[in-house]
Amino acid sequence: MAIDRWLLEQHLLGNHPPTLRFYIWSSPTISLGYHQKKYPLHWENLTWKGQKLDLVRRPTGGRAVLHQGDLTYAVVTSDVPGSRIEAYKKICTFLIQGWQKLGLDLHYGTAGRGYIHNPNCFGTATSADLILPDRTKFIGSAQLRKGNVILQHGSIRLKPDPELFAQVFDAEPFTLVKLPDILESYGLETANNRLEELSSEKFNSQEFSSQEFNFKKVNLEKIVNTLVDSAIDCFGIKFEINPLSELEWQNIAKFGNW
Repeated sequence: MAIDRWLLEQHLLGNHPPTLRFYIWSSPTISLGYHQKKYPLHWENLTWKGQKLDLVRRPTGGRAVLHQGDLTYAVVTSDVPGSRIEAYKKICTFLIQGWQKLGLDLHYGTAGRGYIHNPNCFGTATSADLILPDRTKFIGSAQLRKGNVILQHGSIRLKPDPELFAQVFDAEPFTLVKLPDILESYGLETANNRLEELSSEKFNSQEFSSQEFNFKKVNLEKIVNTLVDSAIDCFGIKFEINPLSELEWQNIAKFGNW
């Protein structure tokens, strides 16, 4: 998430165009909301399949998210009119339309009374989140604003491991969301070894990098391509490929454990 924070700062300085980015996590990780002070102490020593879970803090607010078997999206843009909720809805338009093309109908959630006391982002939904018709939360999102610039990123819950989720949040294992058959048509265990940045006047899209998936038979390429096409349709954008330079990677590393 250091890249997300760096892209926000660069766009604020006028050095980088707005961005649409997708990525997966190289190892299971719990990301804490920026203002989330309390969390179970055992999170600092969790292991899964012999691997210690990383614990990081997001630049955005909200509750803890377990990143395993999910796809993360990030949008950095500016001059979005209206309130925070109106900005969420404007940005989430491409997610709703894209997933509708993929066979899932998503709607905005409503915050439950226990949201403030729930350490788990996916334990409840707010008006900034996207839920399925059965009210299962599918995409959890959070925002950071600096001046007229917005960073909005979120977790798309594809194939998380129910037992790991139960271990982290001390809850009963949940039922996995049944993805449309077109997204489970073939196995894709490792993403292509590439990191591409697609820029435009309004947005920039960065496809997932080479990382080991902890879930099988999810057509990530189709998901990303459909969501990018939806962003093009929703926001009237054009893309260019601009890979991050070595110097930019060095600058991103300075942001530390975000």
